[in-house]
Amino acid sequence: RFLSDIPVSSLNLALEEILSGSCTIQNRMMLSGTTEDEKQCFAVNEMVVHRGKNPCLIDLAIYVDGTYVNTFSADGIIVSTASGSTAYSLAAGGPILAPDLEVLVITPICPHTISNKPIVLMPKNDILIRFLTKGCLPCDVTFDGITSFCLESGHVFKISAANRKFNRVAMRSFDYFSTLRTKLGWIGTLKV
Repeated sequence: RFLSDIPVSSLNLALEEILSGSCTIQNRMMLSGTTEDEKQCFAVNEMVVHRGKNPCLIDLAIYVDGTYVNTFSADGIIVSTASGSTAYSLAAGGPILAPDLEVLVITPICPHTISNKPIVLMPKNDILIRFLTKGCLPCDVTFDGITSFCLESGHVFKISAANRKFNRVAMRSFDYFSTLRTKLGWIGTLKV
């Protein structure tokens, strides 16, 4: 929703900027996820561990660099980049971050305890999510909402900053905050 800051009405102007070379290329952070059996996936926006077909909350233990952080009883956990902060993470109560920040955001999805809030980490941090709930169906792991696989009870999923970057064309005549105001429907006016 926010990766494109060009409204359809300004498409011709944007194409002129691209053809004239007056745009820039942004290198944005991506996520890398790894399963216990070394399957790897990548995401631009977010990776999500979700309860899937389970009818109730699941328990997910979170570790950062091997240190236990918390066990969330929730519908799931979102780990997002700054680019993904205005996607699923925002809808789940996560913060809006400037898109060029290199950070990882952990956002619980509908946690049982309302004191569970998003956590912002440095890209050097490694996140491990352990699915703890016993006697239930596997939970789902998705990346950028496109591809998914199942995570069995007791298994772990590791997330870190990827070694690769996502290249994005940025127009000089459009700015991030204008896009936020438009797409989020902010109606405040500048008072002078």
